[in-house]
Amino acid sequence: MTDKTPAQTCPEARISSPTTERNGRAVVDINQYTPYFLSAVNNKLSRGASQLYLERFGIGIVDWRVISMLAIEPWIAAARICQVVELDKAATSRSLSKLSEQGILDHEISEQDIRRRTWALNDKGYALHDAVLAVALDRENTLISGVEPQDLEIFLKVMRQMHGNLAQMD
Repeated sequence: MTDKTPAQTCPEARISSPTTERNGRAVVDINQYTPYFLSAVNNKLSRGASQLYLERFGIGIVDWRVISMLAIEPWIAAARICQVVELDKAATSRSLSKLSEQGILDHEISEQDIRRRTWALNDKGYALHDAVLAVALDRENTLISGVEPQDLEIFLKVMRQMHGNLAQMD
């Protein structure tokens, strides 16, 4: 019979240190500090995607996030987009207005509250979604190039765990 002990987890069992010493004081070690890498990768990805999508499709990264969310869940309110995609209300509202003016969205107004709308992509919106998605998937392929498949799955598992832990930080 094997004695199973629970696996040690971070932060107690962490191997690397998120800090280093500089002039006798602890400072962030950007080569080991998880939030730095998350931020740096996200910022570079977002800037590059926004520039590329603006040049090719006339939309920015916030617009793409709104479009992709509406493809996943059609006929949802702006608040739902904000909740899932972690966008602020003002940015989401500006994007919905812009995309509506471009003729790629349809909306319905609530009978109970005329200020509440639900949104969905129309045929033109889905065509744009499909074109941007192809580019987005190519960018993802470049990002994960050279990563072992099992390492990618572990990374995704870790990212889901950290995403779940965010609720404890607020």
